[in-house]
Amino acid sequence: MRFATLVKPLLFAALLVGDGVAEAATTSRQVLEASPIDDIVAQYPAMMSRGIRQGLQRNDQVPPVVANAIGQVVSSSIRAEDIEQRILDDLDRSLSAEQLQSVKDWYETPQAGKLSRAEIAASAPSAWPTIQQQAPALNKRFKGTDRAKLFDRFDRASRATESAVDTAVALQLSLASAMSALSGEPASDAQTRQRIESQRDRLKGIVGQQVYDSYLYTYQDFSNQELKLYLDFLESDAGSAFTRVVTRSIQQAITEPVDNMGAQIARFLNPALSGGQ
Repeated sequence: MRFATLVKPLLFAALLVGDGVAEAATTSRQVLEASPIDDIVAQYPAMMSRGIRQGLQRNDQVPPVVANAIGQVVSSSIRAEDIEQRILDDLDRSLSAEQLQSVKDWYETPQAGKLSRAEIAASAPSAWPTIQQQAPALNKRFKGTDRAKLFDRFDRASRATESAVDTAVALQLSLASAMSALSGEPASDAQTRQRIESQRDRLKGIVGQQVYDSYLYTYQDFSNQELKLYLDFLESDAGSAFTRVVTRSIQQAITEPVDNMGAQIARFLNPALSGGQ
């Protein structure tokens, strides 16, 4: 959903069939542009870079020059264009024409448009401080309410916590490998993976709370009825397939470059650390 123009061009391909005209099937590109996904994906490099920088800077053992260097490598290694193309390819392979049409139909409703605009705004890195600042008040406001009870349903349908935890584990593996190589005392991949995987439950708790805070902030101005309509879409055959493919595609498009990121970070950090001494 790109808001640079007020009206998106509709693409029609006319095919004469006897006396009638058949409309072209909905494409994955049309579906992606109708949804908020392309706008959110456009922010991913900045989101990932900023998130990793902030996380590392909270670690007293990581100098600021190292945190900034790692952030730069992450930002240059993860490209929004690559993520979007992966999503398009996977949608083409995985969803039927009917499912694509159903998803497009939903996202072109006024209700979906309002939800999409809220999700795009909340996903911007500039919104993070506001979400963190408002989290205590929102948690208190919605404690014990139907909105709070709807979160588990939302989280399952959107795969938000599950996907975020898997991505965080993959990034931690890469960063741990780079830092280990840089220290001159490399640990085995098996040891590193076992150590990080042992923290998965703790990480799930942290990420789950962040997702909950974001959920409360993003949808605070929507009624429960509006949110339930959204959940009905996410849980539908087409909505579930779309969400599953998109989250999997984003995760793979982010984690695949991570496999090569460790060596890049190590190369980048050597001159960075030398210059910072």
